[in-house]
Amino acid sequence: MSLQRQVGNTVEERSASAFFIGADSDTLSVEEDHHQLILQKANALASENCLKEAIDWFTVAMRYGPVRPEQLSTFVDCILRNFKSKAAGPGAPLGLNRDEGDRSRDDVFDCLNCHSFLGEPVTLACGHSYCKRCLERRLFSKCKLCKEPTRGEEKANVILCGLLEKWFPDEMSRSKTICEVEGLCRGKRYREAVSLATDVIQHDPETTVSARLSRAEAYMALKQYRLALEDTEFCLESSCSAEAAFRKAMVLYEMGQVDESLQAFLQCLAVDEDFPRAKRQVEKILCDLLSPDDENVKVGLRETTQNSSPHLRSKTLAADVQTQPLSPVQRQHQHQARAISAHHHQDSQEKRWESLERPNLSRAHSLRVHGSVCGEERLKRVWSAPQLGDQEKGSLLKRKLSVSDTEPCLVDSGSSKHKKQGVAKGSKQQAAKAKTHRSVPGDLLDPNDFECSLCMRLYYEPVTTPCGHTFCKNCLERCLDHTPQCPLCKESLKEYLACRKYNVTTVLDMLIKQYLSQEFAERTKTHLEETKELSDLTKNVPIFVCTMAYPTVPCPLHVFEPRYRLMIRRCMETGTRQFGMCINDPQKGFADHGCMLTIRSVHFLPDGRSVVDTIGGKRFRVLSRGMKDGYSTADIEHLEDTRVEDREELESLQELHDEVYEQARVWFQNLKIRFHNQILQHFGPMPEREADIQATPNGPACCWWLLAVLPIDPRYQLSVLSMTSLKERLVKIQHILTYLQSIPNN
Repeated sequence: MSLQRQVGNTVEERSASAFFIGADSDTLSVEEDHHQLILQKANALASENCLKEAIDWFTVAMRYGPVRPEQLSTFVDCILRNFKSKAAGPGAPLGLNRDEGDRSRDDVFDCLNCHSFLGEPVTLACGHSYCKRCLERRLFSKCKLCKEPTRGEEKANVILCGLLEKWFPDEMSRSKTICEVEGLCRGKRYREAVSLATDVIQHDPETTVSARLSRAEAYMALKQYRLALEDTEFCLESSCSAEAAFRKAMVLYEMGQVDESLQAFLQCLAVDEDFPRAKRQVEKILCDLLSPDDENVKVGLRETTQNSSPHLRSKTLAADVQTQPLSPVQRQHQHQARAISAHHHQDSQEKRWESLERPNLSRAHSLRVHGSVCGEERLKRVWSAPQLGDQEKGSLLKRKLSVSDTEPCLVDSGSSKHKKQGVAKGSKQQAAKAKTHRSVPGDLLDPNDFECSLCMRLYYEPVTTPCGHTFCKNCLERCLDHTPQCPLCKESLKEYLACRKYNVTTVLDMLIKQYLSQEFAERTKTHLEETKELSDLTKNVPIFVCTMAYPTVPCPLHVFEPRYRLMIRRCMETGTRQFGMCINDPQKGFADHGCMLTIRSVHFLPDGRSVVDTIGGKRFRVLSRGMKDGYSTADIEHLEDTRVEDREELESLQELHDEVYEQARVWFQNLKIRFHNQILQHFGPMPEREADIQATPNGPACCWWLLAVLPIDPRYQLSVLSMTSLKERLVKIQHILTYLQSIPNN
């Protein structure tokens, strides 16, 4: 059944119910349900890029009830796709994606968002760094490189701030001055902000763009819109950045030029789709534009901009409008009357739905007052022609959502041609100067500045915590094994530990590899040697002293001790994914024989503990014991069963195996259901009979499964584990089964 038919049926059924019950709440429920279905239809059309149809359905939704701006998010995406498509044209990108093209020319000390000097760098959880200004102003919500969402709670990177202060003191000073300007704006000391920003522009040409953007914000607050527009136009000529387009759009919006501001907001999103503040503004403008304005006459945008308030919601009624708005009580009675009418005229339901399928016809009948042209009709006509023309300037929304072919990154605000040429000339000089990559002064380069405060060695895979401190990845993980706090400032890192996103800080990693290549090579060599030592499965093998383990038998583990957290992590990092399991020995520390376990999966818990799924592998004998970072190690040799070559002896061994297997099957089937289910839950079903009992060095899997499930002393199990004769092992198991079967089954 189509969505239209579902909506129609819902309205018919609910309207009839409301009539019989006579309850106002039921009538309102019908309206709400209908409203939600229409919104779903509108969003579905917008997601499919059906702009004209989506406009109609969103407008109808606003007739049935209020629509919040954030509910137009899909609609905005649809408009933006069409806007970018028209802006680009056939093979002409028009500079809308200039940010992407310039990224390759950025150096390591540039912010990934604004492409200016990092200043006070903040490292996100993904490892990429941005200037604090972009984060505080919420100029983006996801990392530009990896699309990782930002939290907005990260603190400045301590080590990077210190390095930039040491290497580039002049640029850091300019950056701090810009921060002072913005601080004055936040404190509403706008005249002081203008004065300081002007001084910066006159004496520090390198900060012209950022200083002008801050000054434009102050000018806008002081209602000096012309000066604010001049600053934003200069910035747009220099870089066509998303922030500059957004700032200009905000100025135009405050001036009441909502049509130009909407186009500028869309240009901002065309440069950077991840600009949350711009998207919120577009949603708000469109919501105001499509709203029915509480049954009042829609006033044209040109009339709106002449009002005292610059915002779209401050519409005033035309002087000749005599129609009075309905009161809430009158509107409620009107809804009830409609419901009753729907019940008495069920034969007209199809016509009602037909009008709902074509919302523009329905609105033309009942919602257009005194012949005023509604905003949604103008939105619908936006896409009827590919370019703007002088005759179309009277069409409000067509001007808003179309793109000028002559000036892709700017909206004309009346500036003279001579002035624009002068701005362009200065901006080109500024851009040429900005392309010069910074380099670290050789006399200020000190390897000690890149030492981890935990291991006192050169950073290897440097990771920055949310509190701004940096450590080697392995060093930080070892500290978090013991306590979820920063080793330096003791700030809680519980959330950071739960996420376990220990991503390398790219800026520091690049600096180390570029400027300390020799030291990095030595550090890498040391790391590889340590890793190789840990990956040897016969020398210094990590030993987990806990329980008995057997070949082919699963052995789930709950790891909570810091030493074993480290051990498991090293097994994963080296790629061996193996460690030894032995039971405790009071005299020696752990038993002389054990079994290797292979890690199949690790599930980390938020507090650092983990559940490790392992399965038994080779058996071994301990040759010597040792200790490493708190956990036991051992030099070992692997054990294998002695093969039987004599044919008669092999046949006798096969008969013994078959006899023991059948005896074990009977014993398992006769167990009480409670014990039977527990064994199945922990160890799985009994392995199938094997055709070749000498196919593996450890012999048939059924022997190890039986040894694991039989209720016998671990020391006795250990003696069977250490046997290299399959015949002796089968005889031992047979004796155990015979004894257990002789015990009365209670």
